[in-house]
Amino acid sequence: MLRRLWRSSRRFSNAAATLLVLAAGAARAQSTDQVLVVVNRQSLPSREIGAYYVKRRGIPLANVCNLDTKPDEKITRAQYLKDIETPVAEFLKTHGLREKILYIVLTSGVPLRVLGPGEALASEAASVDSELTLLYSKMRGATLPVAGPVPNPFFRQRDTPFRHSLFPIYLVTRLDGYNMADMKALVDRALLAKNTGKFVIDLKAKENNEGNQWLRNAALLLPKDRLVLDETAKVIENVKGVIGYASWGSNDTDRQHRFLHFEWLPGAIATEFVSTNGRTFRKPPDTWELRGKWNDKESSYAGSPQSMAADYIHEGASGVSAQVDEPYLSYCPRPEFVLPAYYSGRNLAESFYMGIPGLSWMNVVIGDPLMKLQ
Repeated sequence: MLRRLWRSSRRFSNAAATLLVLAAGAARAQSTDQVLVVVNRQSLPSREIGAYYVKRRGIPLANVCNLDTKPDEKITRAQYLKDIETPVAEFLKTHGLREKILYIVLTSGVPLRVLGPGEALASEAASVDSELTLLYSKMRGATLPVAGPVPNPFFRQRDTPFRHSLFPIYLVTRLDGYNMADMKALVDRALLAKNTGKFVIDLKAKENNEGNQWLRNAALLLPKDRLVLDETAKVIENVKGVIGYASWGSNDTDRQHRFLHFEWLPGAIATEFVSTNGRTFRKPPDTWELRGKWNDKESSYAGSPQSMAADYIHEGASGVSAQVDEPYLSYCPRPEFVLPAYYSGRNLAESFYMGIPGLSWMNVVIGDPLMKLQ
């Protein structure tokens, strides 16, 4: 279950919403030579999707960093430092790319989660992706805590272009999914993204909580004629022409099915308040459904009964946020920053990281970082 750390949240007026959306659109366009692609030599899927992305997106071959590590989803911190962080740092240094690179793209087969001791917000566990965001600061000599989330300097920066002089981090995304077809589709759909379609926002029924307020705020910041908003017990399904989606996922007890049967447009993104939807990218059995029973082994897959981020990719989404383990609600991506930023012209990486409060934590962003609505 997603445990909550309640905070106060503000309401936005329609006038303020319009100004914030316009301000977010002032972000600079980024280029392919600012992307580093990380490939694991020991993983065939990693090599294949890495090569496909480099060719389709036109990433310079000099921006491909090859690692040599076991393609396990879970690794120790010692393995992370030895096999991932240190080689990537050395590559950036020796190729003179530390300052030029803004985005790092990990590929399927690069480990997903760093294991660690501790509980709650004192845990030393994290996603590999989120841990790697801090590499820029570390290369500049910063000493950062291992336990718990580190404040994200880019959080809520609606009207400021992403650059290292202001934000000493890398924005890390991942190309992953159940199979190679799903992963290649992520790349292909990103190149076709258009600023059209519906933003679907589905609240929990009859709950006056912080997460619902963030979803309402997101609705206020999006154009009314492109919005599908529901605050009832009904789970929104079978919507055509979806470009953005936010909900409670399987933490909405009214939801019983893995798939929403949306018609996802190229470039569509999704985010949900779910603790473990990025726990694995291995495909569950087709018979597995959402039952929400933590103590029932038949209800769980890969240690959890919760929804899977990769299901959205499999169904047709082009980008999705996820958590490898309990982030607490306060550290899930905030939809009132993510969706309006994406609508107004920010790319996928900037849109999601603008809404993520903490780094060196549980978050993962799936998709091409340069994808944006044209």
